[in-house]
Amino acid sequence: MPSPTPVAIRLFHPGDLSGLLALNNASVPAVNALSAEEFLDLVAAALVCLVAQHNGTPAGFLLCIGNGTDYQSPNYVWLSQKLDAFAYTDRICVSEELRGQNIGDALYKALFAHLAGTGRSFVCEVNERPPNPGSLRFHKRLGFAEIGTADHGEKAVIYLKRDPEPAA
Repeated sequence: MPSPTPVAIRLFHPGDLSGLLALNNASVPAVNALSAEEFLDLVAAALVCLVAQHNGTPAGFLLCIGNGTDYQSPNYVWLSQKLDAFAYTDRICVSEELRGQNIGDALYKALFAHLAGTGRSFVCEVNERPPNPGSLRFHKRLGFAEIGTADHGEKAVIYLKRDPEPAA
């Protein structure tokens, strides 16, 4: 197994837009494609957008939206109807050439630390159709457990939840 790729995790800044948009759109169908304006709207609505930087270049990102916004994603709406005080991973993307290098783990570790002590559960969904078994295994390994499913026609998803991180 290769050793993990060294990355620095930091908050999003506007200069990241083109690199993160390219990472996002290269990750379809695991996430939906976005325009630059749509991406910036998500960042503006986000609780936090974390960026994994490798050799001065964004290698991945995690965009998390808190409960109580007017975000209209069907998955966010479903979670909002079922849960209070949550941090919703709307998307996590890692550069294809760096997948398997623990960058996703580093992003989630930073998210858990960033929100430790807030009482927020961590939630997300993983595609069941089209299938994304790698993401399901990844999230379960991080302590996420299934809390429901939904069929949206072209897509079907599995909802996952991880308990809040205690204060450090």
